[in-house]
Parts: sequence; structure tokens; C-alpha cells
Amino acid sequence: MENLNLPKQKLYSLIIAGVALIALFLKWWSVGYGGFSAGTNGLKSWGLVSLLGVGAVAAACFMGDKTKEFDANTKKIAMAGFGAIALGALLFFLRINSIGGGYASVSTGIGLWICLAAGLAGLAWVFGLIKIPDNKKPPVS
Repeated sequence: MENLNLPKQKLYSLIIAGVALIALFLKWWSVGYGGFSAGTNGLKSWGLVSLLGVGAVAAACFMGDKTKEFDANTKKIAMAGFGAIALGALLFFLRINSIGGGYASVSTGIGLWICLAAGLAGLAWVFGLIKIPDNKKPPVS
């Protein structure tokens, strides 16, 4: 990690945003009718809000001085990006739950839940609610 010259806060933010990006390609919902099933990933409708959030987090990590933690402005951009990731997944979930009735069954996929969890975890991480201890050992005298 020290060779990247990227602080821990920005590195973990990029990892969480990467998890959200991978979750966008997984199945977000499926419709079953009889013996047939069809589904789609998160790169449609409200899932695009999550994609924009991933881009905002990546932009916040590479703006300004990359060797220092988030300053006030980039921290706000990263928090807004993680909020957009969570909001896009939540709105997609609410839209799926409004569909229904008839003979078809609509269910959510794992990608939706991973993206929602990544957005909420990223918000908590940048806000400071989640702290990862430093593994550096004190020098032996």
C-alpha cells in the first residue's frame, strides 16, 4: 500500500466503489413466468445513478493531492458519490417492488443488494463511522 502513494481512506474508497461497479454487472432483478425466467443487470434505469456515483467517487479520489487524505471538498464529493450509489440501488428496489400482480413473479438479484451495501458502507467509511485499525507495529527498543 505504501508504494501506491495513495492514503488508506482513498484506497478503501476506490475498493468499495469497485465492488459497486462489479455489482452493477450482476443480476439486479428477474421475472419468472411459468417455467421461464428473464432478468437484467443494474445498467438500466435507476442503476445508472449508481454508475454515476461510482464515477464521482473515482473522481474524488484522483482530484487534488493524491498523497493526502480527502480534504473538505473531495470528502463531500466522495460522500455524494456513495450516496448516489446507495440511492440508485434503493430507487431501483422500490421500483421493482411497485411492479407485480398477475401470474409473473418479480424478485431482486444479488447485485442490487451488494450495490446498496457498498453505497452504505462507503458513506459510513468516508463519514468516519467505520474505522480500520492501523497495523503498524511500534518500534522495538
